[in-house]
Amino acid sequence: MTTTTQPEQGAGRASSAPPPGWQSPGSPAGVRPPSSPSPNPYAGYGPGPFGSFGTGQQPPAPPTPPIQQPAPNAPRPRRPRTALTAVTAALLAATLASGGTAYLLRDDAAPGTASGDPQITQVQGVSAAVDGSPDWEAVAAAARPSVVAIDVRAAQGEAAGSGVILDSEGHVLTNNHVVEGATSAQVMLWDGRLYEARVVGTDPTTDLAVLQIAEPPEDLTPATLGTSGDLGVGESVMAVGNPLGLDSTVTTGIISALDRPVAASSQSSSSTSVTNAIQIDAAINPGNSGGPLFDEQGLVIGITSSIATLSGGGASGSIGLGFAIPIDLATTIADQLIADGRAEHAYLGVTLQEGEGSADGVTRQGAQVVEVMPDTPAAGAGLEPGDVVVGIDDHAVGSAESLTGFVRQYSSGDEVTLTVIRGGESLDLTVTLATRAEE
Repeated sequence: MTTTTQPEQGAGRASSAPPPGWQSPGSPAGVRPPSSPSPNPYAGYGPGPFGSFGTGQQPPAPPTPPIQQPAPNAPRPRRPRTALTAVTAALLAATLASGGTAYLLRDDAAPGTASGDPQITQVQGVSAAVDGSPDWEAVAAAARPSVVAIDVRAAQGEAAGSGVILDSEGHVLTNNHVVEGATSAQVMLWDGRLYEARVVGTDPTTDLAVLQIAEPPEDLTPATLGTSGDLGVGESVMAVGNPLGLDSTVTTGIISALDRPVAASSQSSSSTSVTNAIQIDAAINPGNSGGPLFDEQGLVIGITSSIATLSGGGASGSIGLGFAIPIDLATTIADQLIADGRAEHAYLGVTLQEGEGSADGVTRQGAQVVEVMPDTPAAGAGLEPGDVVVGIDDHAVGSAESLTGFVRQYSSGDEVTLTVIRGGESLDLTVTLATRAEE
C-alpha cells in the first residue's frame, strides 16, 4: 500500500496519493438528493472521505417502532431515504459510516451554546449470563433506550445517523460528519417519539458533535459511560444504531485491534480528523455513525464512526472492519462542547511523515519529524528534524497518524514522554503539550 503522509496537528502537511485497492462503502440510506445532481465538491482535497458520489437503491422500510403516543406538537414525519456513495482514504481506507457528509452540505448552521456539564447516569452494568458469556439480550434491553436515530436537513439534501443520550437535559453525542452543515435536526427515540434538536457544538478535528433535544421528555434514558483505557483485544462488544435507516439495530462482535490510526478530512475545515480508533468486527454500516459501542456490561466504550471496504465497486457495507472513537476522548470533547460550544486540542508543533529508525540493533517504524515550528512544545523539548518518534508514554508509535492520534487524546498542559531515535541512539524527551494559539 502507498503510504499516506499525515501531519501532526498544528503544523503543515505533505501527503501522497491515497492507498490503492480500497474504496469506502456507500453513505447510508438517509440522504435525500436534490432533483439534479451536484458536481463533486471535494475533488483535489487529497486523503479524505469525499471522493465521489453515486446513487444507490432505496433501502428496506425500517421496522415499526413500539406504539406510543407522540409528544405534543409532534415535529415533521421522517421522509423516505435513498443512498449515495462516498470515498475516503486513510492509513486504512475508511469511510464515514453516515450520511452526515455524504452529500454537499452547506456549513451555515451556527453552533449553539449550553451551560453545565452532562449529568451522566452512573448505574451498575449488566451482569453476564450464568455460563459467563455476555447476556446480549439483557444488554440490548438496557442499552437501546439510550440510542437515538438522527435526521438532518441541509440546503442540498437530507442525511441520517445515530447518537447516544448523555444526560437528562437532552444532550446527544454523535459524529461531526452526521450533523455538519445542518440547518435543522430531528432525533427519534427508541420508542418512536420525535423531537427537534439543535447543534450545541461540533469538533471536526475529532469528528465529534453534540446535539440537544428541544424540550426533552422527563423519561429520557441516558447511557452509562465506561472507559476505553483498559480495553483488550478480543473483548466482546455490541453496536447499536441506525444503519440504512433501520433504527435501533443491534449487532455484536469483538475488539479486533486497539489504537488503529484512521484519518478522514472534514468537509468544512482544512483540519484532518485522525483517531487512534477501536477496531471491531461487529457489523456497522452507513447510518451507524455517531452510535454507541457497548461492552458486555452495557457501558459505552466508543462512538462508531467509520468502516473500510475493498475497492472494485458493488454494494458498500460492512466487511468486518469497523472503527469507533474511544469514549475517553469522546467524553473529553463532549464536556467542552456542552460548556463552550467548541473544543481545544493539545499539539506538538511539528510536521511529520512516515519513517523508520534504528537503535541498539533494532529497526522500528515511527513518525519522522520533517519540521519543528518555533515557539512550540516540540521546540521547547528539543525535537529536531530527522528525529523518528517511536513511542509516547507507554504507547508504541508506528506512523505519523499514530502519533497525531495519541497527541489529540491529551489535554493542554499534560506532560508526555516521547521516545525518539536520533543518530542511532534512543532518547527520551519530556514534552509539555499546549493549545494552538489560533484555537
